[in-house]
Amino acid sequence: MFTIILYCVAGCLLALSFFKDRQKTKAALRKAWKSFENILPPLLTVLFIIGILLSILDAQTISSLLGAESGVIGLTLAAVLGSITLIPGFVAFPLAASLLRAGAGYGQITMFVTTLMMVGVVTLPLEIRYFGRKLAFRRNGLALISAIMISLLIGGLIA
Repeated sequence: MFTIILYCVAGCLLALSFFKDRQKTKAALRKAWKSFENILPPLLTVLFIIGILLSILDAQTISSLLGAESGVIGLTLAAVLGSITLIPGFVAFPLAASLLRAGAGYGQITMFVTTLMMVGVVTLPLEIRYFGRKLAFRRNGLALISAIMISLLIGGLIA
């Protein structure tokens, strides 16, 4: 129901914008469509890969690899996967929900999502080029330490 309300509000605001300035609204809609076209191929690829993985891995396998009982090994696996994976947040959170339903632990999923959002192994060369080696490694190291602390906290509170 909340989603429907948000769509209605967005539609009303779009109509208001259209009546206020048609040219700017049309330009904004063109930009939005172009962004959608740019993000669609990687999004569909990630969703396809996630679908295949979730169909191959059963709940017991996911639970043994990333379950609450997997301990340090599960947290490490989640940290490695999250650090090297390049998935946008709007895909990561539904994936995390699917993994939780399949038996993954809260601490492990927190580690995966947190490292996914904060630690960037794939983007490290770009970061080094723009921010310098020292700052890039320091930022990623602090992000990893933060992810570990957050995961242990969430895993301990919810478990």
